[in-house]
Formats: sequence, structure tokens, C-alpha cells
Amino acid sequence: MTPDEIKQLRKELSCTAKELASALTLEQATVLSWEKGELFPTKQYIDKMEELRAKGPGAIPKKAKGNVDPMKALRDPAVWELLRKIAAHKRLRDEVTKLAASYADPAGEED
Repeated sequence: MTPDEIKQLRKELSCTAKELASALTLEQATVLSWEKGELFPTKQYIDKMEELRAKGPGAIPKKAKGNVDPMKALRDPAVWELLRKIAAHKRLRDEVTKLAASYADPAGEED
């Protein structure tokens, strides 16, 4: 797998080098070295990356950026507008459910 192919994979998966490294149980520096052509992934990691590609963006666990307090987000009127739309439209609800599957539930995270 070439450096450009790895960059393309990250684009397809909508992830950062750090997120891809985490999904592969590697250090971010390793993925960045692959992208620079300083190192090259072994077959084991190429196979794992192909599995991730086949699963799509939902295969990459995403972490919330920053320490957003979910209770503070509930004060935002835009959040309530989104919730009303999700509640009113089944198709939107189904799409949000698919998207949400790749995100951790903040209620289950430790402080």
C-alpha cells in the first residue's frame, strides 16, 4: 500500500491519522511515517486497513473533541430543533441512528 493509498483510505474513512492508528492499535507516528513513505505497512496492517475500508467510516471510533458537557449542550436551542426534527421524521431518525453507532455514549464515559 502506497503513501497516497493510505491518505486516500483516511479520506474514505473520514478519519485522522490518530484515529486510523487507534483503530489499528498503532501509534499515530507509524501511520504518519507510512504516509511520508518512511515506513511501509506489513501485510497484517494492509489486511486490517482493507477490512476497515470495507466497513466504511463507521468502523473508525470517534472521540468527542474537547470536554463537551452533554448537559450544557441541552441548553442550546439548536439541539432541541434537531431533536424535534429527529422525532418527527423516521428517515432522519434512521440515518442519525446509523451515524451515531460510531460514537461513544457520553453517559458511559468516565470523567
